[in-house]
Amino acid sequence: MGLLSSLYTGSGYWNPLAWVLAMAVAAAVVYLIWRRGESSYKKGTMQTTPFISGNAEQGKGLDHIPASNLYWGYTEGIKGYYDRIVPLHTGITTDYLLWIFWVTGILLIVVMVI
Repeated sequence: MGLLSSLYTGSGYWNPLAWVLAMAVAAAVVYLIWRRGESSYKKGTMQTTPFISGNAEQGKGLDHIPASNLYWGYTEGIKGYYDRIVPLHTGITTDYLLWIFWVTGILLIVVMVI
């Protein structure tokens, strides 16, 4: 079997030369995108420090952003759902298993009927 021949796999054709060519084109595109990047970036300067809304960094481990701040927009967007679902979370494993069994049973009934 030669380098230019294709291998028929039963579900399509595979040509190693085509893959090498595709990888070379992809690498060239990645290189061109990389070359167009910002050239004024310098390690070890203020450019590498985290941006915390204009506030100075307190030090490693001293800055703490609670999850309630990070997910505020998400939880506010689904507040109606959260208000109904949070009381159902008791923290008891058997309650969660009961929910799994109920949902699985309902899904099975839906699948069997449809």
